[in-house]
Amino acid sequence: MRDIDDTQAPLLEHLIELRRRLFYCLLTILVAFGVCYYFAEDVFSFLVQPLLAAGQKKVIFTQLFEAFFVRVKVAFFAAMMISFPVLANQLWQFVAPGLYRSEKKALLPFLLATPILFTMGAALAYFVTIPVALHFLLGFQGNFGGIQQEALPSVGNYLSFVMQFLFAFGIAFLLPILLMLLERAGIVTRKQLVSARRYAIVAAFGLAAVLTPPDIGSQFLLAIPLIFLYEVALIGIWFTERKRARTAAVEEEPA
Repeated sequence: MRDIDDTQAPLLEHLIELRRRLFYCLLTILVAFGVCYYFAEDVFSFLVQPLLAAGQKKVIFTQLFEAFFVRVKVAFFAAMMISFPVLANQLWQFVAPGLYRSEKKALLPFLLATPILFTMGAALAYFVTIPVALHFLLGFQGNFGGIQQEALPSVGNYLSFVMQFLFAFGIAFLLPILLMLLERAGIVTRKQLVSARRYAIVAAFGLAAVLTPPDIGSQFLLAIPLIFLYEVALIGIWFTERKRARTAAVEEEPA
């Protein structure tokens, strides 16, 4: 049993450690929020670029406090993005002492891959999907049945629109990590995932229909990467299965 860290701390010490980690997380978020609030205008200027590229040069706010709360939401959104590596590290520092060395080696790559995949998903949303969706939605401007239609998006609605896309795509790109962790925990097997491929494809398009505007282009831009990531997870599981099989074979060999 020397393979596991020698941690025999009672429950009270674990609670104290948890409180300390939570304090560090909260302090990190507060500091990042303060910095991001100062630069909230610059962050929003970055988020609004797809709207400007789509030809919309004006946003409005319909309530007196809306512009202020948008600034707060922008600062909090950016603070969470910046703080994520620290938050993940604090989580790792809390759970690592209770893990076997083999479990640490298995989980650490997933922890490191999480922000990378989330950033890739958010980047796809920002640079590809959001512009496509905006061009589609703003295309309804003009004369419609003798009535002149003009888009006047509110600053709060636009921010919610962008954040929904960024978080949805970022979380969707964590699919390989989720599937590989489920397989590692013994909840599912690669054979089961392969047999469920057709249902996964249907689920990918269903999820895309919920998270994106009703145009078919935006739905494909999310559904196709989800299907691709599902296949990537299957390949990753295949490699890990082979590695575990080789390790087990070496351990079973007589000394």
